[in-house]
Amino acid sequence: MDLTTTLAIIVSSSLIMAAPLIFTALGGVFSERSGIVNIGLEGLMVIGAFTAIIFNLTFASSLGNATPWIALLIAMVIGGLFALIHALASITFQANQVVSGVAINFLALGLSLFLVKKLYGKGQTDMIQQNFGKVDIPVLHKIPVVGDIFFSNTSYPAFIAIFTAFVVWFIIFKTPFGLRLRSVGEHPMAADTMGINVTKMRYIGVILSGVFGGLGGAVYAQAITLDFSHSTITGQGFMALAAMIFGKWHPLGAMGAALFFGFAQSLSIVGSSIPLLKSVPPVILLIAPYALTILALAGFIGRADSPKELGNPYIKGKR
Repeated sequence: MDLTTTLAIIVSSSLIMAAPLIFTALGGVFSERSGIVNIGLEGLMVIGAFTAIIFNLTFASSLGNATPWIALLIAMVIGGLFALIHALASITFQANQVVSGVAINFLALGLSLFLVKKLYGKGQTDMIQQNFGKVDIPVLHKIPVVGDIFFSNTSYPAFIAIFTAFVVWFIIFKTPFGLRLRSVGEHPMAADTMGINVTKMRYIGVILSGVFGGLGGAVYAQAITLDFSHSTITGQGFMALAAMIFGKWHPLGAMGAALFFGFAQSLSIVGSSIPLLKSVPPVILLIAPYALTILALAGFIGRADSPKELGNPYIKGKR
């Protein structure tokens, strides 16, 4: 196996694995930039994956090739609605945001598995037929060397995720909406004094985290696992959370960290195809993503400055 082929395998797999993490991490950026801790990204991915698979299985015969794309939209809506629970608890009732996020994780997994057993009489769904298969990006895959490595045997959601990261960066740092969102996470009293509705902005931030979390889960389920069970989402939401922190609550930083974690995840899948990794025990490759996540946070968390009012409920008239 030559170097180009080896790189093509690694890059293709890394991009596919990173796409769900990028989407979900971007959702975390919206929520935490507004000042609301969102530990529930795992649960939002679970509910997005569940929704997408159920919709896909139900409507594939009538919608055909458009099914996985429409399933993404449905998962985004359901993810946003599910995040409302976290917003209601954290913002309106000023509950502990970490506890609320953990509750979202348990609720999403329990509810989705309960419904799967009710609908299918077993612990997992059937496999979907309409999915995000590997494709060659038109025109770009014909570029010598670069096309073979970056644009062949990959998936459209991966490049959409990267493009979305730049869009989110522009929204957060170059628009009035982004300035308002960041202000309620840094100094909500000052934002309130300037006429910004702190509660509204925080609700929007949390709902957007649900939209992107649901999108991430839907992409993962329809591009990688192709079904839904208790093991469909196994820590990817926490990896996305780590990517957001590792990326210092910055959309492009989160994207870069998600690509790194996607690469780590891909090693457990394609490691046996790479000559240099054939002698590495499979169990080492399986734990690599989680070990690298811990090492990355241990090495960089101390240097990352979170929004100043992250995790603090805002009570009008009180500091």
